[in-house]
Amino acid sequence: MLVYIQQIIRSLSLQAKLILSFMFLIFIPVLLFSSYSFSHESSKSMDELIRNNEAILDIEKTNLENNIELMEWTAQLALSNREMNDFLQSQQDFNTEALLEIKTKLISDFQYYLFNNPRISKVRLFTSNPNVQEFWPVLLQESRIHNKYWYRDVLRQEGSSYWVMGEQEGVLVGAPSEPVRFEASLLKGFKFFDDTTHNGILEISMSMQNFFLKTFSKVQDPGSQLVIVTRDHKVFSLDSSVMFNNVSAEQFIESLVLNNEPSNEVVEFYTAGQPYLAIQSYIPSIDVHLVNIVSLADTMADIKERRSKLIIIIIFLMAFLSLLSYFMQSMILKRLRVLQDSMKKVRGGNFNVDLPITGTDEIGELGHHYRKLLSKINELIAEQANRQAAGKEAELKALKNQIDSHFLYNTLENLKMLAEMEQQYVISDALTSLGGMMRYTLQWTREHVKLEEELNHVHHYIDIMNIRYNGKIELNVVIDPALLDQESLKMSLQPIVENAVKHGMRQMNSKSGTFIISITAMAQNNTCFIEIMDNGCGIPEEKIRILSNLLRMEERDYQELREMVQNEGGSGIGLRNVDQRLIMSYGLDYGIRIESMAGSYTRVVMSMPLLNFEGRKDIDD
Repeated sequence: MLVYIQQIIRSLSLQAKLILSFMFLIFIPVLLFSSYSFSHESSKSMDELIRNNEAILDIEKTNLENNIELMEWTAQLALSNREMNDFLQSQQDFNTEALLEIKTKLISDFQYYLFNNPRISKVRLFTSNPNVQEFWPVLLQESRIHNKYWYRDVLRQEGSSYWVMGEQEGVLVGAPSEPVRFEASLLKGFKFFDDTTHNGILEISMSMQNFFLKTFSKVQDPGSQLVIVTRDHKVFSLDSSVMFNNVSAEQFIESLVLNNEPSNEVVEFYTAGQPYLAIQSYIPSIDVHLVNIVSLADTMADIKERRSKLIIIIIFLMAFLSLLSYFMQSMILKRLRVLQDSMKKVRGGNFNVDLPITGTDEIGELGHHYRKLLSKINELIAEQANRQAAGKEAELKALKNQIDSHFLYNTLENLKMLAEMEQQYVISDALTSLGGMMRYTLQWTREHVKLEEELNHVHHYIDIMNIRYNGKIELNVVIDPALLDQESLKMSLQPIVENAVKHGMRQMNSKSGTFIISITAMAQNNTCFIEIMDNGCGIPEEKIRILSNLLRMEERDYQELREMVQNEGGSGIGLRNVDQRLIMSYGLDYGIRIESMAGSYTRVVMSMPLLNFEGRKDIDD
């Protein structure tokens, strides 16, 4: 299937391919971007709706906290009234005159003190002390509330606050002054002086309209409404809200699963086929769920309207861009067809084609460079013969150089044979070593060689230098045969040995007068260490420090310091070159290290990866 599609695409014209490319590169990103933008805007609208209604819920929660604090404070104030407590816990009978004084002073002051906040609708004390006379509506006998559904629950609280929400019937049966009310009541039990015997119940009430101020406010957003759910699953809200025209508050709550988390929880749900949003929060202090029901009908309608407008805009935009693309591509391809015809003529062998394409755009640039290409082709055809002649001449020069080097080797070989015939064996051996050195240095076909080849080259060098120094140089090589195949840089040992001979024989630390150079090698942790040590005059500590710095110094700094060091007896260029070659070949972890003691010895340690020259494999493998 994929191959078939590829064949169809290849068979299409360039204009068709450009249109398809335009659709994929423009239309699809536009669709994706539009979809993302629409989704982002929709999510943004929902987030804003949630934030606004969470703010409404938080305002109501703040109102509740203030009202709870007010009623708790009022309860504490009532229970801490010393005169009232003394009266409630008295065990004597009062005459009529004393009762009138209590009503005029104690009860009136108690009412005034507690009712200074108009939001509190009622403060009552229900006492179990039979010796206390009732003073309606503040002080009543506890027996009047024994039949209340909340009475036993209040007693079980043992002095803690107990909240009751909703319909509160009067305690005076048949009294016209106490109608049925919807109140939020705080109930607390209190005790005698012994702090163990129950003495009554305190009731502080506030109308539901004042307690849940935002819920029962007449000024409401028509798209949302707060709902209160008590511990016994009773539902309270503003009955006149337009939210409940078709669905009751109880039906909304039945569609939700309430949890006991104090933080706000947002839930989307459907009721009667319409989408809604519920933002709920649990108020643990009064054991009430506060739910903000939000209609999503207007929000969804607004989102659908924006989506429709966006689709229409995208369709018109695509149609306009398609037409514009078609006309622009036709203009471009017309000039490309002219260029195509010219190329066909060139393919037929006509390199003198006049190409009528000008301009500064890409097609004009292409035509200009195509004309330059034809001109260059003509020049290359003319130069090809000269280039072939030059190549022949280079081959002849290379052959001449090869003949010269072979001539030099043959000459040395003839001189060697002549010396042997004259029994000049020292000269013969020197010529053998010289010939070996020349072949090794002149035939530089690769950068890496075996360590064994490097050691042979060093042997030839020492043999020649012993002619100059009358055999006073001794070379000791102690290397495991397994390391002779170790990969080594060509011409890396000879500069170090040459440096030792040049500078170390000034004052040899040897009673016999023999200058000894020892070369050893060892493998450790996948690294090969080659040590070159001599018993020469050594190097002062300060000079060692300078040479060590020169090895890894930047080239510009090295050139500035080189002349000063050279005047003191050596620039270290040979050692630096070896170190730099090791770094370039193997990395910064490898190179050379110099150790010395003045008048005693000099040691140079060269490190490189443990590699077999054949195939660059580890020797231990």
